[in-house]
Amino acid sequence: MQVSHAPAAVSACFDDANLVSCAGLVPVVELAQRCGLADLVADTLTLRQAGGVNAWVKVPALVAGMVAGADSIADMDLLRHGAMARLFTGVRAPSTLGTFLRAFSFGHVRQLDAVAATMLSRLAERTPLLPAAGVIAFLDIDDTIKATYGYTKQGAGYGYTGVKGINALLATLSTPAAAPVIAATRLRKGSANSARGAARLVADALVTAARAGADPSAGSLVIVRADSAYYGHDVIAAARRHGARFSITARQDPAVRRAIVSIPDDAWTPIHYPNAIWDDDHQRLISDAEVAEIAFTAFTSRAKRQHVHGRLIVRRVRDANPAHVHVNSQGELFAAWRHHAVFTDSPMPMLEAESAHRAHAIIEQVIADLKNGPLAHLPSSSFNANGAWLVLAAIAFNLTRAAGCLASTFHARAAAATIRRQLISVPARIARSARRITLHLPTQWPWAHDWQQLFDTLHEPPATAR
Repeated sequence: MQVSHAPAAVSACFDDANLVSCAGLVPVVELAQRCGLADLVADTLTLRQAGGVNAWVKVPALVAGMVAGADSIADMDLLRHGAMARLFTGVRAPSTLGTFLRAFSFGHVRQLDAVAATMLSRLAERTPLLPAAGVIAFLDIDDTIKATYGYTKQGAGYGYTGVKGINALLATLSTPAAAPVIAATRLRKGSANSARGAARLVADALVTAARAGADPSAGSLVIVRADSAYYGHDVIAAARRHGARFSITARQDPAVRRAIVSIPDDAWTPIHYPNAIWDDDHQRLISDAEVAEIAFTAFTSRAKRQHVHGRLIVRRVRDANPAHVHVNSQGELFAAWRHHAVFTDSPMPMLEAESAHRAHAIIEQVIADLKNGPLAHLPSSSFNANGAWLVLAAIAFNLTRAAGCLASTFHARAAAATIRRQLISVPARIARSARRITLHLPTQWPWAHDWQQLFDTLHEPPATAR
């Protein structure tokens, strides 16, 4: 590709007041209005001190900015260009929105959590966000460290990654036919242990999941999935109290090792992965493994009523490292194999349960989407302001995902950045006639059909010309 004119023959000026750069916000903001976001904030958030007034206007503005790609408070100026004021009301300056966020306390962040939970349930009612959630759904738990810099960030510290930052704990909800949405979030100090507060988050997320259609009491099979950082009695007990099943990577403590060594040699089932899976231990792809299962009771050091009965599903992979094989040639437990155990009470058959547990990795895509969008920064020095920012990012993510579901089957599972690029960040010129606004979008836009599908679903189609 080359410029079709000589440099001297091209000029540029910012002088058209009828243009917008993100016409996809029109149907997305309409969807938020239909779900009653502003009314929810007005009814739930009790923020009344200086900077906290008109929260019902400021929260939708922050969410809209994040949907459009804002990843800092200053980026909220994205909502104030061209003809945006003719399309939307209630737009606020970045300085006003920053003051608003800094007025949050921890209690107000929890109130915003309630708004996010209700928004997810309403989105699930109005869009095909979680198909078949009444049959089976997965709740995935994981955390991430968002790196921070400087000395003024409240809560910043060195966590398990060795990076100075703040810890974000997430719970995502998905079905076999649907991409994940965010069911709950919690911002924690950077030095927090991964499992800190996880049981409470699981409980909150399962309540939200039930409201969104994944209700164990109504017959839905809901499985809580997590890695070994969450292998503990409190997390599993929280899942069981709410009627959910669990599938959690087991830490190889002495009890787990004894269970693994007791598996008979003829109990192992060879399995071939058509699409090779990633081995975290050796940082390589593997295609073949063997799987077995054995009944197991966890947490036997606790009171008997707190024992948890389930089964260990163990995957073993041949250790091809010659140095390891030589060291282990005297008959140690892990002579030629590396073992990975999952503790679960899932009713699925062994191979299906093992495959379903590996799909826990989809939460990493959600984390990547957030860090590629509104969580690229934690923009305030105030810890509670950043906590509110994380919750707003979750609302924006779910809203973007719901818009993708209304647009096409492809966008229903696409990454948030893809939806933003193809459906949200679409330039348009505004024309007004007979008190009706028309958006003139680019010809030959590759995703015009999907954009029009989203728009027509949320707006009455234009009158047929006579």
